[in-house]
Amino acid sequence: MTQHTATPRSDHPIEAFLCTVLDELKGLADVAVWSMDEATTDRVVVLAAQVPAGVAEVEARVIGHAGTLDRPGTAESRNLKTWLQLTTNVTGRTAAAKVKLAQALGAWEPTRSATARGDLHAEQVHAIADKLALLDEDVTAHDKQRAEAFLLAEAADHDADALAHLGHEIYQRLDPDGADAREAAALQRQEARARRKTRFSMGNDGRGLTHGRFSIPTLYGDMLRKALMALAAPKHVRAEHGPGSYDWQTPTPERMGQAFCDYIARFPAKLLPKLGGLDATVIAIGDAAILEGQVKAARLDTGTRISHTEYLRLACEAGIIPMWMNADGKCLSVGRLYRLHTTKQRLVLIVERQHCEATGCQVPGWLCHVHHRIPWSRGGTTDTQTAMLLCPFHHHQVHASGDVHPMRP
Repeated sequence: MTQHTATPRSDHPIEAFLCTVLDELKGLADVAVWSMDEATTDRVVVLAAQVPAGVAEVEARVIGHAGTLDRPGTAESRNLKTWLQLTTNVTGRTAAAKVKLAQALGAWEPTRSATARGDLHAEQVHAIADKLALLDEDVTAHDKQRAEAFLLAEAADHDADALAHLGHEIYQRLDPDGADAREAAALQRQEARARRKTRFSMGNDGRGLTHGRFSIPTLYGDMLRKALMALAAPKHVRAEHGPGSYDWQTPTPERMGQAFCDYIARFPAKLLPKLGGLDATVIAIGDAAILEGQVKAARLDTGTRISHTEYLRLACEAGIIPMWMNADGKCLSVGRLYRLHTTKQRLVLIVERQHCEATGCQVPGWLCHVHHRIPWSRGGTTDTQTAMLLCPFHHHQVHASGDVHPMRP
């Protein structure tokens, strides 16, 4: 066995064990796995999950000990999480998770022992600790131990998400008559905590993408997921982008991201509070020459620059105010926000035209957009005589091609 020399050793068994593990891992770096049969592969996968779980428990105990020794104070770190982040070069969120695990294992000894044996994953520990923390204050120490034992038994067959939904079963065992009331009270405390921890942040990376992170109560997460699932459903996507564009039944992360954009664009600005005395509506500013077919970038009032095709598309179909400027930067015209056809007009068009009016397209009218034959920007009126139904795919094609009078009947 290769001797470990990278880290000075003490006589402490935990350090000696970790050094031995590192030595053995080095020896496995070039060992091929192709010779393992199916049964061996299954066992190794389980073992490979158990070993990190046991090591995580050792790490958590040492992190807790570092807090007891006030290593953050000695190193002039703000807290244990910051000290761990600087010491191990992990991210802040990883350091926070490790500190949280140390706190959980320090509070629940049977859970710590199960983790040390490799019987629990870190995410299961978090689920158990969170569930136990929601127990009423009047629950006795003995009953808390019973609840912990129940969750540990269930962890053998349930992942962290399933454990998180076992609240009612816990109260059913501790207090059958008052289980419903106790669970409701626990959920109230959980929801109050979720509201306090609600967060949202986002930033522009300068390369055309905005990245963000958010933490919201699960209620609103479910509402958002359902709305995005509807917008990302294969039927809707095929209507939006044409036949064959999306044949998977489960929306991909890319489709969900596109659905999120769709959701934002469709939300009526009129339903939002005023911002600076005006509706919270984005203004799209473009050169008048764009309307004559010139290829030239436009911009939003936020400073973001967009392509001419995106500008024309937004000015036609989204809740955005288009503004046209001359070469001297003076405003020539401000588009009217109320340029969309009414519900009754849309119903008339659906009954009369029945489907998309692009040649050969049979997308039902109720899935179509209403397009101005004479663009709104050029004085077109919002009526049924000068309107036509176009499916989202062909509507996008019209603006991408610059054909403002497509497919005349």
